[in-house]
Amino acid sequence: MNILITGAGSYVGTSVECWLKKDTEFNVDSVDTFGDNWKKSDFSKYDVVYHVAGIAHVNADPKREPLYYKVNRDLTIEVAKAAKVAGVKQFIFMSSMIVFHESQSLKKEIITRDTKPNPNGFYGDSKLQAENGLHELECDTFKVCILRPPMIYGSNSKGNFSRLAKLAVKTPVFPAYHNQRSVLYIDNLAEFVRQAILLELSGTFYPQNAELSDTVEIIRFFAKSASHKIAICRCLNPLVTLSSKFVQSLNKMFATYYYDPAMSKMDFEYQIVGFKESLQMIAETQK
Repeated sequence: MNILITGAGSYVGTSVECWLKKDTEFNVDSVDTFGDNWKKSDFSKYDVVYHVAGIAHVNADPKREPLYYKVNRDLTIEVAKAAKVAGVKQFIFMSSMIVFHESQSLKKEIITRDTKPNPNGFYGDSKLQAENGLHELECDTFKVCILRPPMIYGSNSKGNFSRLAKLAVKTPVFPAYHNQRSVLYIDNLAEFVRQAILLELSGTFYPQNAELSDTVEIIRFFAKSASHKIAICRCLNPLVTLSSKFVQSLNKMFATYYYDPAMSKMDFEYQIVGFKESLQMIAETQK
């Protein structure tokens, strides 16, 4: 089976490519989407396109809003159209949990199958509009598989999880403000993609780890693994509550926001790495 990953050099694209290449049944190529490079690819050679190219949710500068729609929505639909015309059978799209919305308070929220997408930023909206465009293209001969993962993390990944791991070995104190969040370890994502290809899945899916994460326990783990002394203090919790009204990053860090685990159960096993094991693997690479 021949697979093309659009998003060469990205953390997710590179990681999944390495994972898929372990399976001798797959022939995997990748292409970047800068400029018109991807248009030089012969899509007719591929059975599956795994589209991971996009602008990550790292900059909420309003000036970048048009670029988010150009890349996350327009490019996705353009690549999908080219794939469909060329006879590609399955198009797998990396969307995001943020199509539902992004936490903007410490209020506990659980996403269920009845929850409707309601993005509150242009990153989530650009992803949702891309999904809508893909649905218009799907048919019996062109299956669309949409993944809405929560935060993806792993060794050498960028983003909030990496910043947490670094903070854990620097700060002397941290609030004892426990929470629950959906997260997805990179190997678990890669295995989900492998199974999605083998089973020719179509529809919308919500892969996540078997266990929910807790920001406090993540901090505690990485501090301990680095032999760094840190005080986890309940006395700081009121400060978190107060400051969260003014500092959006605290809502991302401490809000309880997760998928109903039933949404993520599949007929196949993809949650192959437990949460604690994943932390240990990351810690090993930091030594």
